[in-house]
Amino acid sequence: MSTAAHALSAGHAPSHAETQTGIPNGKLAMWLFLASEVMFFTGLIGAYIILRMSNPAWPGSEGHLSVPMGTINTLVLLCSSATIVFALSAAGRNQIATTRKWLLLTIVLGFVFLGIKGTEYAAKFHHHIYPSTNVFWSCYFGMTAFHAIHVIAGIIFNIWVLMYTFSPRLWETRGHRLELAGLYWHFVDIVWIFLFPLVYLL
Repeated sequence: MSTAAHALSAGHAPSHAETQTGIPNGKLAMWLFLASEVMFFTGLIGAYIILRMSNPAWPGSEGHLSVPMGTINTLVLLCSSATIVFALSAAGRNQIATTRKWLLLTIVLGFVFLGIKGTEYAAKFHHHIYPSTNVFWSCYFGMTAFHAIHVIAGIIFNIWVLMYTFSPRLWETRGHRLELAGLYWHFVDIVWIFLFPLVYLL
């Protein structure tokens, strides 16, 4: 279903212009932005893999990583992917209060992820482990910090859309941006699904 059709089914006015491809401008811009982000993270992950393979005696300090905490954070993000899908589904049925509930839960789960990641960082600093400690920790802090920045951006985007749910006028004209927020949030989750096994498990 196109965004315009989705908006109509949800009682929204299709206020966003269609491009010659038939894809709304907002969605096309988001896909192009995500394509650039994929290239960015591909470069980071590719550099990590090359460094890992070129260092047979990889620093043994990886053992300081908490696999249980990383696993919990993975589950948190997977749950947040489900909640934003539920928010989109509720919006399609024009159930704004339910949409608000699921979107709020998505935001809370994003903060939970950041809280756990902050706890991990604090533990590393407590043990005098910093990005400059060795190559592994430079990679770890670099990749996870950039990912955390994207989680923060996703939370801000979701809060922005959440504000629309409190104004029928704004929701009618801008509620379709929930779909864009969902695309970005799923991207953030997918990146972590790659980072978790590469950094924590391998």
